[in-house]
Amino acid sequence: MNRRELVKAIAAYTDNEIKQVDAILQGFTDVVTAAVSKGEPVSIPGFAKFVKVDRPARWVRNPRTGERIRSKPTKRPRVTVLKSLKEAVANPASAPRVPRAVLDGTAVPKSAAKRAAAKKAAGAAKASSAAKASSRARKAPAKKASASGRRPAKAAARR
Repeated sequence: MNRRELVKAIAAYTDNEIKQVDAILQGFTDVVTAAVSKGEPVSIPGFAKFVKVDRPARWVRNPRTGERIRSKPTKRPRVTVLKSLKEAVANPASAPRVPRAVLDGTAVPKSAAKRAAAKKAAGAAKASSAAKASSRARKAPAKKASASGRRPAKAAARR
C-alpha cells in the first residue's frame, strides 16, 4: 500500500475528505520527523515507537584492501514495533476489523459519495435543460453523399 492508497483507505474508513486526510498524514510525518530529529522519542501506543539513536565511531574493514578504517559516529532513526501490532501481524484474527473494500481501495468516503451524487444530479438537471433547448432549436440538414457513393471531402479527410 502506497501513500495515495493509504490516504484513500483512511478517508473511506473515517468518512473524511481525501484532501483533509492527506493534509493530516503530511502533518503527522512532519511532526514525527521534527521531534525525532531533535532527539525526542515519539510513541504511539499499540503501534510503534520512533527514537533517534546515536551510533559511536567504530573500526571497520575496507573489503577491497582489507585495511582497518575508523568510521564516523552517526545518528539513525529507530522504529520499534509495539506489542499490539506484533500480535496483529502474528495472529490476524486479533487485528482491527476494517471492511474489505477499504483495504482494496474500492470504498469511497460517504462525504465523497454525497458530493458525487449531488454533482450527478446537477449534471442531469443541466442535461435536461440542454435537451429542451436543443429540441426547440432547428436542426441543420444532413449532408448527402455524392452520386458516386463517395463520402464528402471533410469526412474522407478525417479518416
